[in-house]
Amino acid sequence: MFGTVDLWTYVVASVLVILLPGPNSLYVLSVASRRGRRDGFKAAGAVFCGDSVIMIATAAGLASVFATSPLIYNLVRWAGVVYLAYLAFGLIRGGIRSWRAARRGDAVEDAPAPAIAANERPFTRALIASLLNPKAILFFVSFFVQFVDPNYAYPVLSYGVLFVIIQAISMTYLTTLILAGDGLAQTFRRRRRLAAAGNGLVGAVMIGFAAKLAAG
Repeated sequence: MFGTVDLWTYVVASVLVILLPGPNSLYVLSVASRRGRRDGFKAAGAVFCGDSVIMIATAAGLASVFATSPLIYNLVRWAGVVYLAYLAFGLIRGGIRSWRAARRGDAVEDAPAPAIAANERPFTRALIASLLNPKAILFFVSFFVQFVDPNYAYPVLSYGVLFVIIQAISMTYLTTLILAGDGLAQTFRRRRRLAAAGNGLVGAVMIGFAAKLAAG
C-alpha cells in the first residue's frame, strides 16, 4: 500500500520498539506523575514534535550527514548526553529536597510539587531531549528502509504512511502512560516520601540512558 511492504510486520515491530523503555517515555511518565495530566500531555506533544522533526530529517537524508561527518554526530550526541544528565540530576535533586521536607514533617496532603518542578517547562525540556538524539535518526533510517519499496515512484508517500502509523502507536502509548501517571500523582500527593523516591529512581535511570548515549 502506497509503496510500503510487509506493513503488518512494520506495525508489530513499531509496537515492540515503542514499548521499550526510553528517556522520552520515562520523562512523560515522570511529568504526569509529578505535575498532572495536563503537563503530561505537554511533554507528550513535545515528543511527538521532536520525533516528527527527526523522521522528516531522516527522510531528507540527515543520516548521511552524520555518517560522513563524525564531528557533527558527536557534537549532537554529547549535547544529548549533557542534557539528559541535566534532567536526571534535576530530578534527583528535587527528590532529595522532597525527602528531606517529608522527614521534617513539612509535607501535607495538598502540598505543592517539589521545587524543581515549578519552573520545569515540560514541553521545552521534552522537545530538546527528543531532538538531541542522533541515534534516533540513524535508527529510523535503518528501520524505515526495510518497509519501503525502492521501485515506488513516490517514496515520500511511503514514508508518510510509516510516519502516521508509528506516531499513532506512540501517542496511544504515551497517553496510557499519562493516565497512569495522573493516578500516581494522587498517591504521591498523599505520600511525599514515595514521590521523592520515584523522582530519584527516574533520575537514576535517565543517568543510565545518558551513559548509554555517551558510550556511542
